[in-house]
Amino acid sequence: MPNPSAFTDKEINVIKEWVHEGGSLFLIADHMPMAGAAEDLGAAFDFEFTNGFVLDTARRGPAIFKIEDGTLIKSGITEGRNSKESVEQVASFTGQAIKLPSDATPILSFSKGYVNLLPDTAWVFDQTTRIQSAEGWSQGAYKKYGKGRVVVSGEAAMFTAQLAGPNKTKMGMSNQIAPENYQLLLNIVHWLDGKLE
Repeated sequence: MPNPSAFTDKEINVIKEWVHEGGSLFLIADHMPMAGAAEDLGAAFDFEFTNGFVLDTARRGPAIFKIEDGTLIKSGITEGRNSKESVEQVASFTGQAIKLPSDATPILSFSKGYVNLLPDTAWVFDQTTRIQSAEGWSQGAYKKYGKGRVVVSGEAAMFTAQLAGPNKTKMGMSNQIAPENYQLLLNIVHWLDGKLE
């Protein structure tokens, strides 16, 4: 900290007007410092980004969101255009928590046990790090804005296919625990391009 905006007020206003007039925005803002850099842009569409790191206190590793337990929310995006596009479970890899406006539809919702760590410096956690419950907050959502559409995500790796570190660990859509992440991404793109309602 401080973690300034990556966008000027003028740039934010241009994007806001473009979406209002029919543009489609997929805003991905991962954990600190990306969340802080995109905070003002998210706020322009009434999404409140938290410049932190969300972790599950009950288990280590990626977060698992499921239709079955209500953490992956049943919606047009998770149901897709037909049963072949339906998504039952996805995984995310850290990221931030987002407080949603009343006109947004959640995609991913944190359950009890998730906490939001809010350090002063990225990846530096100690006894002074602020901690807040993330229960009920979101890591992904969507809404219409004027003639346009907005999807926000508080996590980026889940929409990538990568090999991480010296051991080339499969991350994102390449990870064995995330076989449906690619379908969620396709459904998001199809909602943004108007093929999915």
